[in-house]
Amino acid sequence: MNETINIEVVYALPHEQTLLKKNVPAGTTVADALQASGILQKHPELNLATSKLGIFGKLIKADAVLRDKDRIEIYRPLIADPKEVRRKRAEEGKVMKKGGGEA
Repeated sequence: MNETINIEVVYALPHEQTLLKKNVPAGTTVADALQASGILQKHPELNLATSKLGIFGKLIKADAVLRDKDRIEIYRPLIADPKEVRRKRAEEGKVMKKGGGEA
């Protein structure tokens, strides 16, 4: 008996979200499911070698074996490093406090 599992593949751009539902054989890896889903044809700019992948927000590798009802998420690179943004905000706050004493 060939058992199958249901999965979803999601990829979000600022102006468009793609959600594909697929039925794949049990034992399918993330990489195989992404190939079978058609997401790479729909978004040819995707590079699985450099894209980070996750299942429900938890990072995974492309050779991970899927389970029923898994949702594969393809993450885009960050535009700005959150740590750097916080550091800059903190520096600006310190400058404002030091200079705000004369009123």
